[in-house]
Amino acid sequence: MAAATLKDATAIVGIGQTPFAKQLPESEKTLACRAILAALDDAGIDPSEVDGFASYTMEETDEVEIAKAIGAGDVTFFSKVGYGGGGSCATLAHLASAVATGQASVGVAWRSRKRGSGKRPWTNTAVQLPTPGQWTRPYGLLRPADEIGMLARRHMHEYGTTRDHLFNVALACRNRANQNPAAQMYERPLTREMYMNARWISEPLCLFDNCLETDGALACVIVSAERARDCRQKPVYLHSVAQGLPAQHHGMVNYWNDDPLTGPAWTAARQLWKQADFGPEDVDVAQIYDAFTPLIPLSLEGYGFCARGEGGAFTEGGALEIGGRLPINTSGGGLSEAYVHGFNLINEGVKQLRGTSTAQVPDAATCLVTAGEGVPTSAVLLRS
Repeated sequence: MAAATLKDATAIVGIGQTPFAKQLPESEKTLACRAILAALDDAGIDPSEVDGFASYTMEETDEVEIAKAIGAGDVTFFSKVGYGGGGSCATLAHLASAVATGQASVGVAWRSRKRGSGKRPWTNTAVQLPTPGQWTRPYGLLRPADEIGMLARRHMHEYGTTRDHLFNVALACRNRANQNPAAQMYERPLTREMYMNARWISEPLCLFDNCLETDGALACVIVSAERARDCRQKPVYLHSVAQGLPAQHHGMVNYWNDDPLTGPAWTAARQLWKQADFGPEDVDVAQIYDAFTPLIPLSLEGYGFCARGEGGAFTEGGALEIGGRLPINTSGGGLSEAYVHGFNLINEGVKQLRGTSTAQVPDAATCLVTAGEGVPTSAVLLRS
């Protein structure tokens, strides 16, 4: 019996988003509904047809409230994915599975967040630390920036990665945001001098190595490949989907792994490429999770675009820019468009394959989208 597969069985047919800003007046629920309704309108699908939902465990507005507010009908599938930014592409995987197996016919994934004006999850000192946090926070690794800063220093020590390599990442994302009127960093150029003189956040990470603080919401709509052909927009097919949780994983810092620098991306990548008809060399554009610049070199290695230890060097010579070896984060990403737990990377991948990006890669037909590296993660290969 042939193995069951989700390959090209479903497609994204609608995307939507709210404005992005450091502070928006609307509630997270209102922002979520606006993004979802925009995505449904983009697809030409009435809200009453929605019968599947997928979101993050960190989403504070649940599917019950969303379904009532948008006017959905009976809902037959709903799920939530953990680990913050690691869950973005997994929401698509869950909906693809549901639609492909008949558990739902119109699935909606979304993320709504008031990170710019809201609280930080690590600031709550009233609750007992989870077990992983007991091994990090008492020793000064209080924030994700501190933890990723430690991984970055390890990469620098072992492989000669430099701050110029991290600057290449920040610059590529900023350059694309400068082309995107929806980006928070639109028309705000970044120079090497600005980068090198910026204040430290957690050495070796400076201000520009860290993602933005953003209020906003995004959503997308998934249906079967058969139905997608009759929708309003050009279908973007989910060619391969994967999640990754490596053995003996310890969130962010990978304390117990044989090599802390071979994180969840490596596990997700093996599954992703195993199910795909093409490989890293065939990817036209990538939207790689960029809460921090070092995640790009780590992910380039994990997903097979270069050998272990070569992620820093890969960024040289404009490799990440339009026209380079692998254009990345063409809306500006989390570093320069908006940080909404990576969901903007999904929508930008769809725009690239529709040919509607503000920084369009010519003739883009394949796109890798990744979720947060450092935590249990997920990824999706999109094709036109």
